[in-house]
Amino acid sequence: MSNVTPVVIAVLLAELVPAAAFGFSSERVALVIARWPLAVRVALPALLVAPYVVIAATQHMFRWQWFALYAALPVVMAWLLSRAALADPDQRGNWRDALILITLGLAVDLRWFDVAWPSGLRGLNNLLLVDAGLYGFLAIRRLDGTGFDFHLRWSDWKTGLRELVYFAPVVLVLGLALGFLHPHFNLPAVGKAALTWAVIFVFVAVPEELFFRAWVQNLLERRVGRRAALLIASVLFGLSHFNKRSPSFNWRYVMLATIAGIFYGRAWRENRRVPASTITHTCVDWLWSWWF
Repeated sequence: MSNVTPVVIAVLLAELVPAAAFGFSSERVALVIARWPLAVRVALPALLVAPYVVIAATQHMFRWQWFALYAALPVVMAWLLSRAALADPDQRGNWRDALILITLGLAVDLRWFDVAWPSGLRGLNNLLLVDAGLYGFLAIRRLDGTGFDFHLRWSDWKTGLRELVYFAPVVLVLGLALGFLHPHFNLPAVGKAALTWAVIFVFVAVPEELFFRAWVQNLLERRVGRRAALLIASVLFGLSHFNKRSPSFNWRYVMLATIAGIFYGRAWRENRRVPASTITHTCVDWLWSWWF
């Protein structure tokens, strides 16, 4: 992100707090929130409007319509998911789950809310939506089997790197044949390479794996089974890249991202662990950023 100031850094850290809380102590956080009255639980995520208020005010682009949206959307999500929890206690997936996932997915992919943020700071919007989703699905819906747990295990690395090794020859052959990959030599400094890996892990791979694996694939499995869920989630993941690096429909990117999604989904479902698929995803993007 550009325009980095102390205020921006403070807002970024504040947005990372909910994700860290759920990533390292999800069950404890959910149990605490479950003790509160329903009205409080549903209304609480309205506080997620704060990052928008701070950034918009300091950048002199505050708009009441965006304030209303960012205050209301997380509350509506929490309310719908509280109703879904009652209507679907077996967690087989409810129309409310689908509505929220479709809304979040399209909002990010089509950049519906990007104009509310200064150029270079629009990633803060995505983090805000991640926080709203985490609160709704983990604290209100209490969706199980997500694997959103960042106490990293050796098995996460083993599974994640194994799927990377399986995926590499597939993407190299297809990517080169389609003219999508363009190999070039680049040897970054160790510090820069490590920082790039960490940034991709936190700001790209974790949100996407949370959405497509922990939520979409997880819920689909309960309806259509493991294989069909893997395929559908991977196709949706591929389609989410249709407008990346191209003003028109980028079918090469969609195809390769769909195949990548299969390997990411395999990594997630082995032990139902978001860190495993996030490691595969991060390594793919990291290697691509340096050498392709």
